[in-house]
Amino acid sequence: MDDIDAMFTDLLGEMDLLTQSLVSEGEASERENSSQRHSNISIGFTDLNESLNELEDQDLDALVADLNSKSSTPASQPSAITQAAAPAATNPPQTNNAESPRVLQMREPHTKADKIQLALEKLREAKVRKLIIKVLMVDGSSKTLMVDERQTVREVLDNLFEKTHCDRSIDWSLCETNPELQIERGFEDHEYLVEPLSAWTRNTENKIWFLSRPQKYTLFKDPQVFYMWKKDRTLLNSINKRDQELLLKESFEGASLIVPDIEGLLYLKEDGKKAWKQRYFVLRASGIYYVPKGKTKSSSDLACFVQFEKVNIYTTSDYKQKYRAPTDFCFILKHPCIQKESHYIKFLCCDDEHTLSLWVNSIRVAKYGTVLYKNYQAAVKRASTLSSNLHLSTLPAPQPSAPSAAHEATANGDTPQVSQQPVPAPSSSMHEGDDDLPEPPPDFIPTPPPGRKKL
Repeated sequence: MDDIDAMFTDLLGEMDLLTQSLVSEGEASERENSSQRHSNISIGFTDLNESLNELEDQDLDALVADLNSKSSTPASQPSAITQAAAPAATNPPQTNNAESPRVLQMREPHTKADKIQLALEKLREAKVRKLIIKVLMVDGSSKTLMVDERQTVREVLDNLFEKTHCDRSIDWSLCETNPELQIERGFEDHEYLVEPLSAWTRNTENKIWFLSRPQKYTLFKDPQVFYMWKKDRTLLNSINKRDQELLLKESFEGASLIVPDIEGLLYLKEDGKKAWKQRYFVLRASGIYYVPKGKTKSSSDLACFVQFEKVNIYTTSDYKQKYRAPTDFCFILKHPCIQKESHYIKFLCCDDEHTLSLWVNSIRVAKYGTVLYKNYQAAVKRASTLSSNLHLSTLPAPQPSAPSAAHEATANGDTPQVSQQPVPAPSSSMHEGDDDLPEPPPDFIPTPPPGRKKL
């Protein structure tokens, strides 16, 4: 019996040690997960405190107010304090000199440090995913923004317009760059920005850029280049504005979307190999297809290369050196969660810049469809509205008339005299020399980043 008792005691001891180790591992895992969550709240910063400090005062105030509204408890619901009041009453009150986070939340924050601490607590409670992002400008400056999962890229661009006083052209884009893969992609205006950024790894070196990219809507500016690419260049250049509008209406406003029928020889980097081989590729609405060796170009012989449902298209930089590509006009197709080299990435290379533009922009149409065209229409409408508003705001104020004299003449029975002097035309120099007038903010029109080529 003593042996049995001893064995039983040893077993209980081992079980106790095992339980303690599991608890310790669970706490460590929870701390790691918590740290991971907090690090993912900001993009482009070493920690969350740094990113919150970069926020402007009005943005920080708006964040705290928004988070307060999200985390407030409805009056009809019993609060956490009410639910815990009964069992807590049986215990003696504990004194604590340090202020709890809840006390800090109830106290009105005055300093920026108080607001940051309150924001940290609210961010942990908020159900809506939020990110603090650092957007880089090519002049070396940056802007810090708070975005949540409900904001589209278009809304973030509008916010940047307000902060940078740029010309609000339809070419402005938010772009992500991945230095490890040497790739770049412009976010589409309808995308929810938090979603692709959430796929970035914890210690990523990816960046967000605010750039002017003329190739963003080049397909809608010159649709004949993409839909009539087989025609002679002279004919393409003779297409007028009305013909372009009819072509867009036929392609995007008809019964079904018409995708440019791009096809031709491209260089393919085979999985796990350094060699690039030419294959004949064909673009369809569902994906890219190729002609297998020994087959014809007929639809029945085409094999699927990749479908667009779960991949994005990225342009590349210096792949001629990195992967020994035949040219530097390459693009890749990959899932947004793939952030490092993988055999799931599809590498393709074009002969020249024009062919690269044809494929990249036509693939965007195949992937996003009419949404891309609606983005373009909305961007044009917004730019024209802002331009007209700016024009009206710069017109000189009308000269005040003299109604008292005319009224006096009418009251005396006389015919009021109308001045025959011509009204001077508005002139841009009419305020020259007036030092009291404030100067308008300078336009922010950066050049492309060094080393980057325009499509």
